[in-house]
Amino acid sequence: MARKVFFSFHYERDAWRAGQVRNSNITQEIKGYLDAAEWEEVKKKGDKSIKDWIAEQLKGTSVTVVLIGKETSNRKWVKYEIEESLKKGNKLLGIYIHRLKNQKGEKDTRGDNPLDNYYVEVDGKTKKASNVFKTYFWDLDNGYDNFSDWIEEAAEISYK
Repeated sequence: MARKVFFSFHYERDAWRAGQVRNSNITQEIKGYLDAAEWEEVKKKGDKSIKDWIAEQLKGTSVTVVLIGKETSNRKWVKYEIEESLKKGNKLLGIYIHRLKNQKGEKDTRGDNPLDNYYVEVDGKTKKASNVFKTYFWDLDNGYDNFSDWIEEAAEISYK
C-alpha cells in the first residue's frame, strides 16, 4: 500500500542529497519537498508562513522521513517538523544521507540522529524515539530497493 510521506531535512545543506532519495523511482506520494525558489518564497514570509506550510504538507501523511545529514539534528525547522509529526501521530523513519554526493560531488560527515532528542510512550513506558523508530543508511542498507518496506515497517509501530 502506498503511503503519503513527509520529508524533513536541512534544506540548504542537504536538498541535493534529499533529491536523490526523492527521485529514486519511489512510488509513495511525497510531501514536504520544495525547490529553492519556493522555499525562499515561503521563508521570506516569516515563521508563521513556514509553520502553515509545514502543517499543510503534513496533512494526509502517516510517516515522516527524517533525512539525516551532518547538521540535521540542530535545525530549527527539522525539530519543529518532528514535533508536529509526533503530535499528529505520524510514525518516524530516519535515513542517513551524508554519504550521498551533493551537487559538487562531495560526501559529508555523519551527523547526530535527531530522533535521539525525542521520547514516545510504548506499552506504558517512555522510550527514546530512536529506540522505537528505525534509522537506516540510504546507501549501505540499499534504500533504493528497501524504502517502501521501511515506510511500511515504520507505519506499523504503535506509540503514544
